[in-house]
Amino acid sequence: MTATMEPLVDTLIEDARWGAFGLEDLAEAAAGATLAALALPASGFEISLLGCDDRRIADLNADFRGKPQPTNVLSWPSDERGADADGGAPARPHPGPAGMPEELGDIAIAWETCEREAEDQGKPLRDHVSHLIVHATLHLLGYDHVRDGDAALMEGTEIRILEAMGLSNPYE
Repeated sequence: MTATMEPLVDTLIEDARWGAFGLEDLAEAAAGATLAALALPASGFEISLLGCDDRRIADLNADFRGKPQPTNVLSWPSDERGADADGGAPARPHPGPAGMPEELGDIAIAWETCEREAEDQGKPLRDHVSHLIVHATLHLLGYDHVRDGDAALMEGTEIRILEAMGLSNPYE
């Protein structure tokens, strides 16, 4: 008998388009690639993901950021892991034991905004959503783009992860 691994990403689909799209598998791959690139074991961590629509994410954006409009993705880290020095590496989380993964935080992603952005940028929706999941996972891990040095570190890390996934640089 083989043991089954718990998924890294616990996905809740509120908008059926995400289910048909295969968000669960895509998120598992993108978040897993992010942790692998940072030499963190996926089996020791858990992320909660909400696949929703623009209306729901606009409500979340208003509630948590005071911005009552839709956005592509939001993230809520379970802990503050950001670096003190601009451009410094965030604090590394410690994996939880078998059967009790460390919660990294929550992500919400909106269908209409993602679909519109992918179309406007002339890229496949799967590539764009993969990038956004990598981006949001990095936020959960303490990466940010407010300060210049932090932004450079985060962008470089995203590009490296996406390249390892066979995806092009989204910033070109």
